[in-house]
Amino acid sequence: MLGGKRILLIIGGGIAAYKSLDLIRRLRERGAAVTPVLTKAAEQFVTPLSVAALAGQNVHRDLFDLTQEAEMGHIQLSRVADLLVVAPATADLMAKMATGRADDLASTLLLATDTPVLIAPAMNVRMWDHPATQRNLATLRGDGVAVCGPNEGDMACGEFGPGRMSEPLEIVDAIAARLADGPLKGRRIVVTSGPTHEPIDPVRYIANRSSGAQGTAIARALAALGAEVVFVTGPAQVAPPEGVTVHKVETARQMRDAALAALPADVVICAAAVADWRMAEEAASKIKKTRDGLPTLSFAENPDILAEISQMETGRPALVVGFAAETDDVEANATAKRARKGCDWIVANDVSPGTGIMGGAENAVTLISEEGAEAWPRMTKDRVARRIAEKIADALRAG
Repeated sequence: MLGGKRILLIIGGGIAAYKSLDLIRRLRERGAAVTPVLTKAAEQFVTPLSVAALAGQNVHRDLFDLTQEAEMGHIQLSRVADLLVVAPATADLMAKMATGRADDLASTLLLATDTPVLIAPAMNVRMWDHPATQRNLATLRGDGVAVCGPNEGDMACGEFGPGRMSEPLEIVDAIAARLADGPLKGRRIVVTSGPTHEPIDPVRYIANRSSGAQGTAIARALAALGAEVVFVTGPAQVAPPEGVTVHKVETARQMRDAALAALPADVVICAAAVADWRMAEEAASKIKKTRDGLPTLSFAENPDILAEISQMETGRPALVVGFAAETDDVEANATAKRARKGCDWIVANDVSPGTGIMGGAENAVTLISEEGAEAWPRMTKDRVARRIAEKIADALRAG
């Protein structure tokens, strides 16, 4: 799937650099040519010899290489590639990219290129969460840099949280999606999917019957058309799609924060079945049965992600799509929801008992837009997803 593609791989200085060795092998298995660049710090984690052996090419390390500078080799390197990949992208490398610094070979290549760039961040969780890193991330996304990960998990430093570099195969899928030729190439799309779980106490929660299958299918269809997809998913019954950046969340508030952090984007699709309410106060310990009667549960409203994004005064996506799962008066309720939320489209479906749609393999939807209602026949969720992705491509093409 990557046959003939030329990847310039910049390896940053972090413990995750060891994964770059497997990444090179995976890319070459798929037919890509990999030109490696090592930062000084990266050489503390992987050796130039091991990188060169796996890549089958010389490793580039120094900005001022007298054997190449007569031909401005540091500029040529960045312009003959189909894609620049930074893995791991450390906090320092991201800061250099965001501020336009060029004090070594890696940062100079990144500044001197007009080739697409994809980064796979890797750092300590506190460094990832730091406002400076998040500002730099927003700047890079605004500049069109694609981002793969990071994942959440155990760190080499003993802490746990977001900051682990994506696995090599995840990065390969992201590279393939970034290089895919399709009508959505160069477009960034955020998709929310699945249910949310709102804790009642440490062992119970409020949820719904959403499987996440439709949102997952939509993300997969968008990636197949070349989009860079950020997939924010609650605890779904289906595995997330490949070739997209995945953010796993539990609650509506976490989903809202992850969706907003993924902006700016060309399109946002709110396919998640977000719980409307949460506990006003989550019990710190399991609520026990007592002889005093049933417990009293007090609720609070969850944030309205669709309305918040639809009504943004600055930075609003060109297209915002919501979903309406209804059990009666489907078209009327969905039309009212579109007006109330301020989104561009609503994808409405009848999830009343007996339809088999909630959690099933098929769907029957009506697309509500400014032009009116467009009823689609019942079909598989994959076919619904492809049709939605194609309509999005048509809408963006039409401006």
